[in-house]
Amino acid sequence: MLAVLAAAVAIWGIGHVMGAPARRRWVLIGILYAAVLLAQVALPPGHALRTATGGRVEYWLVVGGLVLLVAGYRAALARLRARAAPAAAPPDPARFTEAELNRYARHILLREIGGPGQQRLRAARVLVVGAGGLGAPVLLYLAAAGVGTLGVIDDDVVEGSNLQRQIIHTDARIGLPKVRSAATAVAALNPFVTLRPYQRRLTAAIAADLFADYDLILDGTDNFDTRELVNRAAVAAGKPLISAAIAQWEGQLSLYDPARGGPCLACVFPVRPAPGLVPTCAEAGVAAPLPGVLGSMMAMEAVKHITGAGQGLRGRLVIHDALYAETRTIATKPRPGCPVCGHLHPAPLDPGGVRA
Repeated sequence: MLAVLAAAVAIWGIGHVMGAPARRRWVLIGILYAAVLLAQVALPPGHALRTATGGRVEYWLVVGGLVLLVAGYRAALARLRARAAPAAAPPDPARFTEAELNRYARHILLREIGGPGQQRLRAARVLVVGAGGLGAPVLLYLAAAGVGTLGVIDDDVVEGSNLQRQIIHTDARIGLPKVRSAATAVAALNPFVTLRPYQRRLTAAIAADLFADYDLILDGTDNFDTRELVNRAAVAAGKPLISAAIAQWEGQLSLYDPARGGPCLACVFPVRPAPGLVPTCAEAGVAAPLPGVLGSMMAMEAVKHITGAGQGLRGRLVIHDALYAETRTIATKPRPGCPVCGHLHPAPLDPGGVRA
């Protein structure tokens, strides 16, 4: 009997070393058991092989019954445990992966942002109008910060003269649409961010539908006509607008949000500049780092607005003079009768109960 047990142990051990599946090893041991039972039944009493394998079939029937009893118990126990085990929870899309936690660790350490603020950044949808000097640092920093969905609209292509200041583009991408070049750069910087490129000019016909898909609008265009269009569309959609402008050595920046008590762009600049009074960068030039400074400030204001950190620029206009390293802030307020947002800020009543 011991010889049979030793053979069973040998079958199991050799199968384990050779990497044979447990089921196959049990099959071999079952064949050995069946052969022993056959020898006990078929061979006459006193036969050498029958004696060597125990001599009585009853012993092996008891052994087989015990093995079956133990196997049945284990199978029933496994089935009960499977029933009692709670169903595996589906992956939580709101939870950061290990790679995201490592990427955004410096944000999460900030008391003003933390985990909840980073979650708000990931859930945010921000549209950037223009992928030029201001749009370039805005897109890069918002992508690095983890803004989940970025949109960028621009109908221009990358030119060699852009590369002096538009740091999102490269020499190898000259001739490509700026939005495609920006998408390539953002994908290389942060694979957890989705960038939607719109290779077209912003017009009044598409602005309403486009703005409706986003929570926050950032305008980095270089002409007053487009800024006016962006402002009107943002006011109509009730979306906050962070807008900046640069020329030569100077730039200005503010958050325009009349739906929440602030002024709009038309409140602060009610009269459009006379032709030639405010030349574009292509006409008057611009210092290379200046759009980086103002664009980074735009991205900073966007992060603050989304996370609720600090004090934003609603009702304040920042003016930066890079040539003399001076920055000042002036207060702004809604203008009653503004043709763009005046309906949101009705004029106060005079003592006689009449609108002023």
